[in-house]
Amino acid sequence: MQLARVKGTVVSTNKAEKLNGLKLQLIKPIDIETWQEKGGLLVAIDAVGAGEGEVVMVVSGSSSRQTAVTEGKPVDLSIVAIIDSVDVNGSRIFEKFSRG
Repeated sequence: MQLARVKGTVVSTNKAEKLNGLKLQLIKPIDIETWQEKGGLLVAIDAVGAGEGEVVMVVSGSSSRQTAVTEGKPVDLSIVAIIDSVDVNGSRIFEKFSRG
């Protein structure tokens, strides 16, 4: 599993039949220790309805085909969760919504 930030959307009108109806998102991995984005942009199938700018959890390989949305599909990277907060060593390093 990897954390990433949704950077945009990919639109494809011509694709393999098993990908019809699936939302394609551009994501950029996040280094959990530094909270910096790292590496290049990747395309992932969105199984949870994430939006641009959100921090998400992604899975790859056979795990990416273990959701109701992606089962039996030609998928290698899936968004499986939208992250609300991240705590490391007792300190909150990310929070989606500020309290107040």
